[in-house]
Amino acid sequence: MSVLYKKSGVLHLKNKKGKKRWSEPRVILVSFLAILLPFALLLTTPFFSVSGLSFIDALFTATSAISVTGLGVVDTGSHFSVSGKILLMLLMQIGGLGQMTLSAILLYMFGLRISLRQQSITKEALGQNNSVNLRRLVKHIIVFACVAELIGMIFLSFRFVPVLGWREGVFSALFHAVSAFNNAGFSLFSDSMTSFVGDPTVNFTIAGLFILGGLGFTVISDLHGNRLRGFNHLQLHSKIMLIATPCLLLVGTLLFWFLEKDNMSTLGILSTGEQWLAAFFQSATARTAGFNSISVENLTHPALLVLMVLMMIGAGSTSTGGGIKVSTFVVAMISTWSFLRQNDKVVILKRSVPWSTVTKCLAIIVVSFMVLIGAMFALMISEDAPMSMVMFETISAFATVGLTSGLTAQLSEPGKVIMIVVMIIGRIGPLTLAYMLARPKPTLLKYPEGHVFAG
Repeated sequence: MSVLYKKSGVLHLKNKKGKKRWSEPRVILVSFLAILLPFALLLTTPFFSVSGLSFIDALFTATSAISVTGLGVVDTGSHFSVSGKILLMLLMQIGGLGQMTLSAILLYMFGLRISLRQQSITKEALGQNNSVNLRRLVKHIIVFACVAELIGMIFLSFRFVPVLGWREGVFSALFHAVSAFNNAGFSLFSDSMTSFVGDPTVNFTIAGLFILGGLGFTVISDLHGNRLRGFNHLQLHSKIMLIATPCLLLVGTLLFWFLEKDNMSTLGILSTGEQWLAAFFQSATARTAGFNSISVENLTHPALLVLMVLMMIGAGSTSTGGGIKVSTFVVAMISTWSFLRQNDKVVILKRSVPWSTVTKCLAIIVVSFMVLIGAMFALMISEDAPMSMVMFETISAFATVGLTSGLTAQLSEPGKVIMIVVMIIGRIGPLTLAYMLARPKPTLLKYPEGHVFAG
């Protein structure tokens, strides 16, 4: 039981035993680390990796998998045993579904009671209100993820089995289906998807999986619940995602094709059809999927900038992807447009957006850029690399994308630690970290307004 006490004009929540409850952000971070560290220790053993890994490399790999990033300091296909690859798949699945969802699954599996507080945290992480039946919600999420990955595995098997044989082909298809749906970007091929750059089956299957996973469980649930009622009955968030996602894909595809069509190290050597397929794939994968069908290291600087912007925007909220999120980007852009037009309300699709949501979106963007600038500065000190590579790699890690310009494989020990921290912050969310560090306290104090000149 909790009681309120007053100190210096501020109300605090405290239980009768004198212990304060952990905040939701702290619960999320601790549960994340509680899963990450044991798995990292397992990866150091020869049973999971062919020649064993140092703890820092194992921690980097485990962090990259559970944060569904895909950056690697070793080659996934050749360095890990079958057991190690299965372990990575498990980590990617945990990271994609979310550790709070996993906790609920385990409690239900063992018949244990889940507390009201944990139910509330899990529902909030999945973008649901408290009236939703959590057991049914978790069941639907698991079924949806498994069905999507199974369908993806079947399609990929048609291409991988003839090349690799039944056992290796089916396993590779399963691994890539799990990696794609969870927007992880891990591949068993040393060149990722470059060998299949002109293969429509592989490209559209993998792209379809990470686009579906990147929409978010909230949107999928809303679409399922209103499948007979039409677009107008969807929530505003779902409408934004369903409109903005194809727009970003189209703009990214057009820009990427235009910038790279004459580059003989990327699109220039491909046929017209393959160029458009590769441009579409890179536009889609930049929004946190992490696979690549052409060499990222050989891209022109304008194309790298386009990828960095797409990576920063990321996927949808409550999805398997990262970034600042599509809805955050849309709200920030329309809020700016409303300010320029001197409107006192932010209206999207005939719905007013609360100012609390607008300020939250702006806070996410500001905190994200603060984290990125700090990480970039630290990497520029620790690594001897061009600024463009440092910027690209940092954004890729923060947005949990996994595309690399070649810097990750050359990172020093301090550089790996920096990137591990960036990947963790990118996955749990910069605002979650800010809440935990700031330790906000409710107060009854009010101060008179003061005017500040901005701009």
